[in-house]
Amino acid sequence: MARDIIVTLDVMLARRKMKAKDLATAIGITEANLSLLKSGKVKGVRFETLAKLCEALDCKPGDLLDFGESVSGPAIAQPAESDGLA
Repeated sequence: MARDIIVTLDVMLARRKMKAKDLATAIGITEANLSLLKSGKVKGVRFETLAKLCEALDCKPGDLLDFGESVSGPAIAQPAESDGLA
């Protein structure tokens, strides 16, 4: 399976207890563009935008981006193997 850049912006928003709408306003982009970035549906991000995100969220680029196996749709925790006891 291909390895991709994974955007973890939603995780950092949750850690900072910040709404996407407030972040978009703080860094001067539209909510629609922030949503596309959060979902990983963009081909790239300007360093200027990344710097603004990091400043507003008090984090480093590595806190917003990861490299690994791409997943179709949201990651969902899988239940442990069933031992037959339901």
